[in-house]
Amino acid sequence: MAEIIQRDGTWTFDGDALRLVPGRDKNVGVLRKSLGELTVPLGALAGISFEQGKKSGRLRLRLRDGADPLLHATGGRLTDASDPYQLTVESDRYGVAEYFVDEIRNALLLDEVPTTAVDRYLVPGPAVPLSVSAGDGTASFDGEQVRLEWNWKTEEAKSAAGARTLALADIQAVEWQPSVGLENGHLRFTVRGAPTKAPPKYDPNAVELWGFKKDPLMALVAAAVQARLPHPSAPTPTPAKQLAPPEVDHDALLRRLRELGALRDSGVLTEEEFTLAKQAILRGM
Repeated sequence: MAEIIQRDGTWTFDGDALRLVPGRDKNVGVLRKSLGELTVPLGALAGISFEQGKKSGRLRLRLRDGADPLLHATGGRLTDASDPYQLTVESDRYGVAEYFVDEIRNALLLDEVPTTAVDRYLVPGPAVPLSVSAGDGTASFDGEQVRLEWNWKTEEAKSAAGARTLALADIQAVEWQPSVGLENGHLRFTVRGAPTKAPPKYDPNAVELWGFKKDPLMALVAAAVQARLPHPSAPTPTPAKQLAPPEVDHDALLRRLRELGALRDSGVLTEEEFTLAKQAILRGM
């Protein structure tokens, strides 16, 4: 077993999986703290690296494409403080970090873990039920439906219709975008049969985000929904092939009719029995 304990968090590797526990340091982002302990199977990893700095270094995990619904939903837009796959390492623990990296790399080689993309999620999404209030609304998800409720900051054009309830079966996609500079972020759901090009500010299927502290938590809602949608790389099921009807041997059926006629003429079959048997043969023809 390999383990590295830091103020930023604790990473433990038992040969089969990595256990990532966020620390309580003030620099640990609210998303990491809310996500809590995360277990990553070895098969979900594409690699690990360690970057040294003068005062501190950083461990980074690289997951195989498509392995984690959180990474898929956020599209590489998480900040360092919010990224659960990064760990700040103090300079006096560089040797431990390098040993940790070697242990995982050796395990990846021994298990011959490929670095290619996967067609199913190998890391579970955030636990549900889940509810987050940020920006102009509250997004809640219980595993079956999303509920969007508005606050006093919501544009009247969006809030006038009241709270929204979206069934998971009607959601085609989920998109999370953080606030960057003067651009507001959002959590948006694409609903089957209701396409829209309206800005999140006016879209009743979106929560607008303004860059406040709790905004990253909306990524947890996005990931929880994404984990329960069809995987984007899952193979498309092929329709079952219809079996071709067996070829009919007409000569054999004609011979059978002649045999039945002979059995009737010899008195073995009654006229009624002969008629029923003949009808069955004719249906086969």
